[in-house]
Amino acid sequence: MIKKVLLSLSLILGVVTASVQASEHYTIDTEGMHAFVTFKINHLGFSWIEGRFNHFQGDFDFDEANPSKNRVKLDIDVASIDTNHAERNKHLRSERFFDAKKFPRATFVSTAWEDLGDGNATLKGEFTLRGVTRPISIDVNQVGAGKDPWGGYRRGFVGTTTLHLSDYEMKEGGILGPLAEDIQLWLSVEGVRQ
Repeated sequence: MIKKVLLSLSLILGVVTASVQASEHYTIDTEGMHAFVTFKINHLGFSWIEGRFNHFQGDFDFDEANPSKNRVKLDIDVASIDTNHAERNKHLRSERFFDAKKFPRATFVSTAWEDLGDGNATLKGEFTLRGVTRPISIDVNQVGAGKDPWGGYRRGFVGTTTLHLSDYEMKEGGILGPLAEDIQLWLSVEGVRQ
């Protein structure tokens, strides 16, 4: 009788342990510069300005068998904005746009992951910029996963979404022109399994 109880307990613990381990935890590899947060925005209706945020950090959980457990967290240093032009960077850090002194961080915290099959998904979450939090959706595609040359295991995704300046109380116009309402955001995320 005791053996049967012990056997049942060990089986239950085995199932619980397996389900807990199914969700993998990853740290986004910003140290090795294998991740990017880039954007583009219309300039006066003539062309596109492209840029990126040089400093950010984050992590994510991924469970292939149970995608509802997937989650992502991202923290961006707004002052690290870089459009390859010092004066424009200064303008974008100012009160008119990102107001980096008053609001130094932008954050994303996921709330839902909808698996669409074939490595595609819709990631929903709360994005906070300039102290304003809005729900956003990110179109996600898994690039790949596997062992790296250093004995680790990595998984990578790309995600795209469009943000609107007016949603975050930014003033349109300035050196970008009146058509600069939409910011197309592109995320390339490579995580190292912990």
